[in-house]
This record gives sequence, C-alpha cells and structure tokens, in this order.
Amino acid sequence: MGEQTDTNLVTYEYPMNEKIRSWLRLETLLLQIYEQSNITSYASGIAFFRSVSELIEILDRGEVRTDLIKELEKYKTKLLNWAESPNVDKQLLTSLTDDLSNKLSILTLAPRFGHLLRTDKIISMVRQRLSIPGGCCNFDLPTLQLWLHIPQTERSDEIKIWLTSIDPLHEALQTVLSLIRQNGHFEDRQSHNGFYQGNVEGKELLRIKLSPDDLLYPQISGHKNRFALRFLHIDSENGILPEVINFQLACC
Repeated sequence: MGEQTDTNLVTYEYPMNEKIRSWLRLETLLLQIYEQSNITSYASGIAFFRSVSELIEILDRGEVRTDLIKELEKYKTKLLNWAESPNVDKQLLTSLTDDLSNKLSILTLAPRFGHLLRTDKIISMVRQRLSIPGGCCNFDLPTLQLWLHIPQTERSDEIKIWLTSIDPLHEALQTVLSLIRQNGHFEDRQSHNGFYQGNVEGKELLRIKLSPDDLLYPQISGHKNRFALRFLHIDSENGILPEVINFQLACC
C-alpha cells in the first residue's frame, strides 16, 4: 500500500454468522444512541427515539445477554490457559482476566436489557408514532413537544437514567467485539479485475481496509469457510475500476 497510513483508509466489516451480524447492528445502534443523547431540537429528539426504538426491537428478538456471557467466559478461559505459557506477561494477563470477570459480574446482575426503555412513557408514546410516515409531527406528539421544553438539566437527568440502564450491554459488547477484532491481523492483498476470493476456517468477522481515493468499495459475501470480495465504483455507470486494487484484509 506504499506510504499510505491507516488514517487514509476506510474499514469495512462483514459478519460470517448471524450472531456477529446481530452484534454489529447493536453496536451501530448503541453508537447512534449515545451520540444523539444530547437532544437540542425536535428533530434530534426524534432521531434519538428512533434509534432507541430500533434497539428495543433487536433486544426483543434474541438472547443477547446469554450470548455475550458465553463469549466473555470463552475469552476468560483462553486467558487462564495462556497463564500457563512461559514468558507470558502475568501482570497484563491478570489485569485482563480481572476486567473480564468484572464485566461478567455486572452483566449477570444487570436488569433485563431494555426493560426500562420499554416501560418508559415518553419512549413508548414516540414509538407508537414512528411507524406512521410523518407521524411524529409536533401536533401528533404534544407531550414530546412539552418534554423538549422542560429544563435541560431535568431532561438530561432522565436521559442519563436511560443510558445507565444499557451501559452494561454497551460495555460488554464493546469488550467482546474488541476481542474478536484483535483476533485478526491486517495483511496486504491485491484484487485483479475487481475480484478476490479466499478460504477461512473458524473465523467470524472479515475486515477490509481500502483507500477512498479511487471511490471504490467492497461488496462482500461469505458463508462458513468461504468468502468473496467484489470491488465496485461508487458511480456504477461511469466509474473506472483499476485492473489491480490494493487493500488490506483481516480474518478475525
């Protein structure tokens, strides 16, 4: 990739199973919720509540807590096994193991994910209108319009309570996805005529780094042990696809 640094590259990810697919969607929604939590207008309030509503829908579909606990326990077991290896950094290993143990304890004792969000009157009221095109006009939701005009400190305190209720989910998910991503190391690869395919075994996540300079993006497909990358130009009709495309690939 020459002298190009990672800061110039766009990272694309593709889940190799349904569990990782669900976790990546959760990660995106949680990122949106925390970033949108500083509500300054009616429009930003609707954006926040829409993300919260989508989070509730995902949490209602599966056993997120159980899957995260299993994943944290798996990595904790790996760390304990590494402790028997020679020349291992005992202090670092102990610190990592203690951190996983702490997150497991918090996750196990935390209330049901999303329960506080589901039962909150303001959130429930807005959720009922989100499925209606244009259904969140201020004349449809006068209670929300009033809530957006209460003192900022009161509104911020209420939002903080909502976020605190999902903090255990957020922190556990961040830890798990970070551990999974660290399982793979980026290596330089080349695509010829816009196509690349490969085999993987026991991997859960593909990560591709690509320069945005040529306005290219990867279309990724994969199942179990095989994957294929097809590189496309953002202008599908007039864009020019280089014969050789340099990118970086990590299989995690």
